[in-house]
Amino acid sequence: MQRFRITYAKTHSLRYTGNLDIHKIWERTIRRAGLALAYSQGFHPQPRLHQASPLPLGMSSLCEMVDLWLTDDSPILTPEQIQQALSEKAPSGLELQKVEVMPLDAPALQTQIAAAEYSVTFLDEIDTSALQDSVKMLLEQSTLMRERRGKNYDLRPLILDLQVQQSDPLVLTMQLSACENATGRADEVMLELQIDPALTRIERTRLVFK
Repeated sequence: MQRFRITYAKTHSLRYTGNLDIHKIWERTIRRAGLALAYSQGFHPQPRLHQASPLPLGMSSLCEMVDLWLTDDSPILTPEQIQQALSEKAPSGLELQKVEVMPLDAPALQTQIAAAEYSVTFLDEIDTSALQDSVKMLLEQSTLMRERRGKNYDLRPLILDLQVQQSDPLVLTMQLSACENATGRADEVMLELQIDPALTRIERTRLVFK
């Protein structure tokens, strides 16, 4: 058995592809690359393929991660050979950046992520001063109660950092908690700022490990 960790970009052409479909794309890409993906034991075997942190629909990313396990039937390949084989079969929008060998007994990838960083650009012109005021007011709040999947939760403690970058074009950066059962969503932060997420481009730029 071999375990590899892949860092990849999910670009704009796949930003409306959900996590379940991304999972299937990876299965198909691995199979087309001629690699023998390992499966779990039991009555309903599942592919040994674990994503780091679900990316909300409509967002792109420069830093997605997935762990995969290959059976002993797979040839012993270097990370560079794995990356080349997968890159040749990956669809448009899935861009491999790095492949690393991982110990078989390393902790589950999804349990190791502490936070995620995002970059937000705006499709229409926006008043910089008004945006800065909105960010300041939001950060001054002690609670930001929202509802997700029928459950109430406080968004405020999930916002670890939020800044307006004086650049051209204007960029809003944020770092949000991405722990299990405590995940902040960039689109919900935008709604709290009274900005329609559909009028922005949100890109995940970094996953922060514990």
